[in-house]
Amino acid sequence: MSATTRLTAHDALPLTCTRAGTCCHGKEVWLNPWELACLAAARGVAADDFRTQHTEPGGIRLRFAGAPGWNGLPACSQYDPARGCVAHAGRPLACRLYPLGRERRGARVTYLHEGRRFPCLAGCPQVVDLPRLRVADYLAGQDVAPGEAVQDAYLEVMQDLADGALVLVIDGGLAAAGDAQVLPRWRALATADDGQRAAAIPAAWLDLLTVPGLNADAPAAFVERHRELLQERAQLDFAGLRDASALREAAVLMLGLALHLGRSLGCATAPLAAGWIATAAEHGAVA
Repeated sequence: MSATTRLTAHDALPLTCTRAGTCCHGKEVWLNPWELACLAAARGVAADDFRTQHTEPGGIRLRFAGAPGWNGLPACSQYDPARGCVAHAGRPLACRLYPLGRERRGARVTYLHEGRRFPCLAGCPQVVDLPRLRVADYLAGQDVAPGEAVQDAYLEVMQDLADGALVLVIDGGLAAAGDAQVLPRWRALATADDGQRAAAIPAAWLDLLTVPGLNADAPAAFVERHRELLQERAQLDFAGLRDASALREAAVLMLGLALHLGRSLGCATAPLAAGWIATAAEHGAVA
C-alpha cells in the first residue's frame, strides 16, 4: 500500500490551481448516479446520453480517451486543451477534492494526499509560486459539502441493496436449505470487472441504478427519491417469490446492484462482498 499523508483542516498547502490541466490526464474518476446527472446537466445532455458517450461501460467511471497530454497520458473526456474542463460546474467530488482524498470511518472524516511529497509538484511545479491555502479553505472554495453528503448517503443505499439480497437468501429460505449456488455467484460478481458486472445486470435495472431520470438540483432529494425508486422496483419484482431458482436470481441481481453502486463510490468490491457472503454463510448458505 502506498504511503499517504494525513492532514488537518489547518494545514496550509500549495492548493491554488495552476490550470495547467495535468490532473485531467490519466486519472480514475468514479461517478455515483447524482454526479453523472450533474455532469450531464452541465453539458446540456440527457444523463443516458452522457453515460453512453463519456463513461466506461457500466456508467460509473469517466472515460479518459482524449488526446495524450501530460506524461503521454490520455485526457479526460471532459477536457479541452483550449478551455480546460467543459463540465466544470458539474464536476464530481473526486475532481473537487483533488489532490486531496477523503477517508470516512464511522462519523470521523480525514483528508489526506497520496505519498509524502505533495502530488501536484510532479506535474505543476509552478504551484509553489501561488498562494498556499488551508485545507478547510480549499474544501470550502471547492464546495465539496453537497458531494460528500451524497457520497455518504449512497453508501447507505448500497447497504440497502445488499440487505435486500440477504433477505432473499435468508428469509427466502435459500440459506436454511444449504444453497450452494448463490454465494459463488456473488463472489464472481465481486471479482468481475465493471463492464462484466454491468453486462450481468438487466438493462432496465442498470438504467434505474445509474440514470434514474431525476433532477440533480437538490442532492439530498435526488438520493432519497432514487432509494425509493429502487425499493419500489424490488418490491414489485421480488415480493412473494417462492421458487428457489427465482429467489436465487433475484439475490444475485440485488447483490450485483449493491456492488456496482459501491464501485461507483470508489469502493473495492471484493471486501464488500466478503462481508455479505460471510453473513449469508452464517445462516447456512454454502460459500
